[in-house]
Amino acid sequence: MHRTLTDRLIRSLKARSEEYTVWDTIVPSLGIRVLPSGVKTFILGARFPGSRHFKRRALGGYGELTLAEAWEKAREWLKLIERGIDPLTHEERQRQAEERQRQNTFAAVAEAFIKDKLPAERKGREVERDIRREFVSVWGRRPITDIAPRDIREVVRTKSKTARPQARNLLGYAKRLFDWAVDQDCYGLATSPAAALKPNKIVGEKVSGDRVLNEMELFAFFRAAKHMGYPHGAVYLMLLYSGLRLNEVADAHWREFDLPAKLWVVPKERMKAKNSRARPHAVPLTDEMLALLLALPRFADGHYLFSTDGGKKPTWMSSKVKRRLDRRILLTLRALARLRGDDPAKVQLAPWTNHDIRRSVRMIHPH
Repeated sequence: MHRTLTDRLIRSLKARSEEYTVWDTIVPSLGIRVLPSGVKTFILGARFPGSRHFKRRALGGYGELTLAEAWEKAREWLKLIERGIDPLTHEERQRQAEERQRQNTFAAVAEAFIKDKLPAERKGREVERDIRREFVSVWGRRPITDIAPRDIREVVRTKSKTARPQARNLLGYAKRLFDWAVDQDCYGLATSPAAALKPNKIVGEKVSGDRVLNEMELFAFFRAAKHMGYPHGAVYLMLLYSGLRLNEVADAHWREFDLPAKLWVVPKERMKAKNSRARPHAVPLTDEMLALLLALPRFADGHYLFSTDGGKKPTWMSSKVKRRLDRRILLTLRALARLRGDDPAKVQLAPWTNHDIRRSVRMIHPH
């Protein structure tokens, strides 16, 4: 039976005791098959490549495919048949290609890189957080082969407007990740899109820090950190007491401390020096440091000193935490100005970095 298929006609077709097919006059090889159960399925009748006989293959159920979609799919299949290609083989290859593309998304490759390279690194958790926050959140679903130099440049330049040192770090992470992906030779990436990008051209010349907080700023820092409380305020206080680097303090673990001996030994894996130059660093515990340590919570299942999840992971000292500290410091500086009789509105806090605390402490206690 041949009829011009329309939605009205298809809906009007009734189930019979045996299945039957109504063939279309617009695309003659297309038919609608009606089963005794009432199920209606679009089919294509043709001699498919590799077969000498006329066969009928299902294109999809009515409702699953619209009539317009069935026409389009039937025409596509007929074109493939004319070229000697089996449509089912073609669709399976497409499905496999799409699956490979899903496996090769930036998010998937980034996860593989994180798992392979970062667990044993001193700053591995920090790098992992930055990759997820700055790159995966933007490119996650895109195939890694689609990421172009301009995409990397845009992320790095955006970050450089608020945090130039961090922008340099991000470019370095991107270079590492894409170089690693090229070396794996399984993601379809022949060259790294970050290879030719230069930090000086994107972020600007690297400026060595020389900021030292004065006594009033250090006092305000101390007051602000105390008001912030645990865990972030406690990290900043220990930073001020010890003169260590931020991550050396923030990632501290109780196994590093011998409180009766008043000694803290930072293992070489957490020190800045790399490879054979890395050495454990012994820190004598002052009375202020001991008092801070004894006041910290002790967790049953986790052993990191400064944590928001019961000691299982160290706290993340984000830029948001730093901005909160800056606001408190500025409030204290303006209050001090008011006590001196100065105009508090004129008081500003010059930009500073966490590492400037270390430099300031070393200026006060050079040995």
